[in-house]
Formats: sequence, structure tokens, C-alpha cells
Amino acid sequence: MIFEQIETGGDRNFGYLIGDSDTGVAALVDPSPDPKPCLAALERHGLSLEMVINTHSHSDHTSGNAFLKDKTGCSIVTHASAPHGDIRVDDSHPSLPLGKLILSFLHTPGHTPDSICVHVGDELVTGDTLFVGKIGGTATRKEAETEFQSLLILMEMEPHIRVWPGHNYGIAKSSTIGHEQENNPFILRLNDFSAFYWLKQNWADYKIRHGIK
Repeated sequence: MIFEQIETGGDRNFGYLIGDSDTGVAALVDPSPDPKPCLAALERHGLSLEMVINTHSHSDHTSGNAFLKDKTGCSIVTHASAPHGDIRVDDSHPSLPLGKLILSFLHTPGHTPDSICVHVGDELVTGDTLFVGKIGGTATRKEAETEFQSLLILMEMEPHIRVWPGHNYGIAKSSTIGHEQENNPFILRLNDFSAFYWLKQNWADYKIRHGIK
């Protein structure tokens, strides 16, 4: 398997290339705002783009869709609740083949209702659900409750699974489930929603007190 994290501009956005070297096909996850570095990675590896996957429908993750579809004829993969997409995934259709690889999709609403994470091998692309040492933003208590439940699901994964976020917002560009279980202040509060929600409401002050950037 070929797996590559790619800086795509915007607000420290990351895109991801997933390729099957045996069959020469690939997927790009969130190749926006600037899809050209992702296209260059695709060409560098000599892969054919089969699908673009959006972890959620915010424009900084979807704005490159039309460019790549026009260039390659690829399909756009989203959660079934998203406002766009050629192929829809949900709990009844949670995986897709990519050559000899199997891409699994976990519905992780909270940051948005259509948020998904992409799992292949030991790699987990978490979009804006989970960052390194941080989590995705929410606007309401109900959204925070939904995100809380989604994070509980992610933390059931094996500790060695590598975490690849949608932005370079955290203390590192990647992590593991185990590292987040032991170090992420939000994950450490998953046994108590009130404490979790308090941290979301007071995150700015918490960062200052604890020297977090």
C-alpha cells in the first residue's frame, strides 16, 4: 500500500493519497483547498485516481472535487447524509474496494453530521473529528454530545492504529490511537461528558494555562 500525507494549503489542511501498488489505483482524501499537490503525488507514484473521498462537506475539504473529477473522471465518495457525492457510504455500506485494498468508513458525526473517518490497514484518516492532542470544533451542546459518542467509538480501535488529521492543528502531524488515549485532554475526559464539555467551552483559557499552541 502507498500512503502519503500531503499539505494542501488553506488553514494548514492535509490531504491524503492511498494507493494500491499492485493494481495502480488510488484514492485521494480531502485533496483541498489546493488539489494540485495531491495530483502531483498521484502522478509521481504513477497511479490512476479512482475516487476522491471527503471526510465532511466543509468547503476547505471539498473545493478541489470538481478540478480532480474533470482531470481524471474519478468518483466522489461521501457519507450518505452529505449534500453531494457520487458514491454514498453509511452503516449499511461501510466499505469500498480500492484495487486489492479495502477502505472502511466510520461515521463520526459531531463536527458535522456527515463526518467520516477512513480506515485502511493501520492508517486512520480522521478529518476534523480528531486532531493530535485536540478534537474538532462544535457549536452546540448537542453537537458536542454527538462528537463525544463518535470519539468513544474511535477509542475502541487498536492502540497502534495511526491517526492522520485533516489539519496540522495539533502538536504533531500524526499520532496513534494509543497516544491520544494517554495524552489528548479531551480523550482523557471521555468518561465524563460534563468535564469534556467544560473543556470545549474553556479550551482557549486551558491552552494558555498549559502552554498549548
